[in-house]
Amino acid sequence: MRSIIITIIILSAGISKPIFAQETKGAITPDMMEEIRATFTDSQQNKALVNAITHNELKKLAINRENDGKVNHLFSNKVETSAITNQKKSGRCWLYTGLNTLRPMVVDSYKMKQFEFSQTYNFFWDQFEKANLFMEAMIATADLAVDDRKIVWLFKNPVGDGGQWTTFADNVKKYGLVPSSAMPDTYQSENTRMMSKLLKRKLRENGLRLREMANNKMSMKDLEEAKLKILSEIYRILALSLGEPPTEFTWQFEDKDGIISEAKTFTPVQFYDEVIGINLDDYVMLMNDPSKDYNKLYEVEYDRNLQEGNNWKFINLPIEKVKEFARASILNNEAMYFSCDVGKQLNTETGTLDLNNYDYNALMGVNFAMEKKERIVTYESGSTHGMALVGVNILPDDSVDKWLLENSWGKEKGHNGFLTMTDEWFDEYMFRLIVNKQYIDKKTLKILNKKAIMLPPWDPVFAPEE
Repeated sequence: MRSIIITIIILSAGISKPIFAQETKGAITPDMMEEIRATFTDSQQNKALVNAITHNELKKLAINRENDGKVNHLFSNKVETSAITNQKKSGRCWLYTGLNTLRPMVVDSYKMKQFEFSQTYNFFWDQFEKANLFMEAMIATADLAVDDRKIVWLFKNPVGDGGQWTTFADNVKKYGLVPSSAMPDTYQSENTRMMSKLLKRKLRENGLRLREMANNKMSMKDLEEAKLKILSEIYRILALSLGEPPTEFTWQFEDKDGIISEAKTFTPVQFYDEVIGINLDDYVMLMNDPSKDYNKLYEVEYDRNLQEGNNWKFINLPIEKVKEFARASILNNEAMYFSCDVGKQLNTETGTLDLNNYDYNALMGVNFAMEKKERIVTYESGSTHGMALVGVNILPDDSVDKWLLENSWGKEKGHNGFLTMTDEWFDEYMFRLIVNKQYIDKKTLKILNKKAIMLPPWDPVFAPEE
């Protein structure tokens, strides 16, 4: 078959011109391209870089050789911890982090070799409560247009496996805790993606129906009956995926000396009251967000998991104040809930978080120079992961050069399951810290008495930890 080539030209006075001959403001022109190409010289160095970069992983190429071995994993002060946990393929780091801050208390009080709470138990109730919260929000905001930014956000985020300290604390206060033996992990709790998709699908479907019922002036009784039916379906999905949560269980343990305790029956709330027994309301969320005013109290709308629960509230502080309180807590052997932008400058092989781990500036010959505030407002950086802050290294001159984090990615990731972060990395990528109020000065605590500034749930720094 004969090939036919058709050439399209624009004829004007017998001269052919490009289709886009007329210049448009802001468009890339041939003159611009000539100038841009001239900046990328045909040098041996650039040829070598092209060969390397087009055939290899960027992160490996950017590893900073000069930084190898500069950070060790020795600490002057460290909270005693138990075995490393593993959240697998789930966004439950916030649950692991919250539970890992309480775990040392159990190990110490009962002189145990090791101990682990059930993450699946509290995860079940977190998902169930979030479903209820979403449906209540659908009813309360039914008068808003479906393309209103708040409604768009709600439908995008009907339920998820992420969270933060407030969702953890409210969950525990209402439902208590159980040991891992009382409700072990399942495949779905360790691999939450598909279950989460099904929950979202069901909630979005019924969210529309609840809005329609509310706008048609259906009675509250009818709305409550409809919601109860939906919650029953959500419960079924969760029970089939995670198992039903125990209403009571029997617990027995072995201490460090090999002595086996008597078997005792608890309800989850009784277990928390007797085995832990601390007041979670004594803990305060601190943040370092330079895009907002310091020394003020903020609240994030819809950032909770209970309809009757608390929105996430935090005091925004300069980083040095946050570190001051963190240091005091560790020196008193108390771990803290800590969250950060973990993916930035993380070397999982060495288990370090260090600003000098990777040098993309040198690799690309381009300067990446945004400050923390700029990274936040442009969505370049935000809190992505929660871990337990368990160590600090204090130098002879009383300064600090590094901090220790207990992670929940298994002992194979990082340095035996831990991550060491430099003090400079703490400054740049730390976002949230939960500290017992006994370590916070009175002036800062007084901020809690002020009226909180309400922030929208889509603020760039408030994505839940995963």
